[in-house]
Amino acid sequence: MTQRPTARDRMLTSAIALFRERGIDATSFADVIERAEAPRGSIYHHFPGGKTQLAEEATRTAGSVTESLIETSLAQGDPSDALTRIIDVFRRQLLKSDFRSGCPVAAGALEGGDFPAARDIAGETFTAWETIIAAALTHRGVPVSRAESLATTAVTTIEGALLVARAQRSVRALDRVAAELCGLFDAAVGERTR
Repeated sequence: MTQRPTARDRMLTSAIALFRERGIDATSFADVIERAEAPRGSIYHHFPGGKTQLAEEATRTAGSVTESLIETSLAQGDPSDALTRIIDVFRRQLLKSDFRSGCPVAAGALEGGDFPAARDIAGETFTAWETIIAAALTHRGVPVSRAESLATTAVTTIEGALLVARAQRSVRALDRVAAELCGLFDAAVGERTR
């Protein structure tokens, strides 16, 4: 039997969704409570540190969810197939949200002036993603320095493509990035198998 999400869980999930769409600054507690269908007074009970705590936890949670997606995708096949699956998740989120949904970890990075801990968590999260991807490439025989460079290229290129896709209201940037990154990954892995 599945446990029903708590009010705190619903608020955190709502914050992540709203930060993806609007950013941290443009999201109010009232927005989070309304979307979570939570009791009005409960947000400070669950997040006594206020919006700062909510931004930090939302950034960390969203980063962990994406980290799990990356690990699961990499465990299912070769790195370029994993990239295709990861980018497809972002593509579906963009289309489903009518191009409002970006990366909630990026929201923490972009609005770090008011929420420096969220910015730091975003930085740590991006580094973790790079490390996981680099390890998968290294496992396939790609030299460590090349694997690290490709991992950074993948994370930053996908993040940039998400921004461009939202602005252009088109998944074209993601599609192009997927093709180019897969080509780079395949070539790097292929060089080691020759």
